[in-house]
Amino acid sequence: MKVGVFDSGIGGLTVVKSLLEHQLFEEIIYFGDTARVPYGVKDKNTIVRYSLEALEFFKNFEIDLLITACNTVSAYALEEMRAQAPFDVIGVVEPGIIATKNALNDTSANVLVLGTNATINSKAYETLLSAHGFNNTTSKATGLFVPIIEEGLFDGEILESTLEHYFKGLSCPDGIILGCTHFPLIADAIADYFNNNTTLIHSGEAIVEYLESHYKFETKYSNPEIKFFASENPESLRQTAQKWLDLPEK
Repeated sequence: MKVGVFDSGIGGLTVVKSLLEHQLFEEIIYFGDTARVPYGVKDKNTIVRYSLEALEFFKNFEIDLLITACNTVSAYALEEMRAQAPFDVIGVVEPGIIATKNALNDTSANVLVLGTNATINSKAYETLLSAHGFNNTTSKATGLFVPIIEEGLFDGEILESTLEHYFKGLSCPDGIILGCTHFPLIADAIADYFNNNTTLIHSGEAIVEYLESHYKFETKYSNPEIKFFASENPESLRQTAQKWLDLPEK
């Protein structure tokens, strides 16, 4: 089974990491629109247009399904992509909601949603959480985390100051949805800030949980083929992938 993974940049590599750990696919095609990242500050029409252009790229490969690892794309462009795709297209928002429901049995739980400006403004998570009975939801745009993560600052003074900037005065939530695929890379720091008293919902693990409940995987692939593509500086993407995914050097 072959899968495509689309992200506005490099954050979707955290989803690839989960796919690799669970050995679901024999081939993974990754495309990051690095020339036009970030999507999280753009308007809906632009996000949809860029997403449909990425869909055309994936039509060149015989994939069985496409994962839109970008929360912003999942919030704004999923319906349009599905209408034009010859394969299944899966976003990260719905799996994240299902994972939250499974992790937090009490619908009165306090849930904090973190994401880019566009993801938070879409209210995609709040709407679906409410549909599942979760009404104690707080959403916070935490866009500064993205460049900090891309600088490789997964701990230290700059990240700690940014955590304090966003979370100061905030009560410890029962669960936190990491609504940007960059954020799992600082999951430990976020958990530490709240004294490890909160449950973190990770897009990659949520996607795997969703896939395994909706598709039949009969074979495990311990050494899948992975192809990386980017709209700008693909070598930089490959280098980041090698580092984040702990891939062997070629």
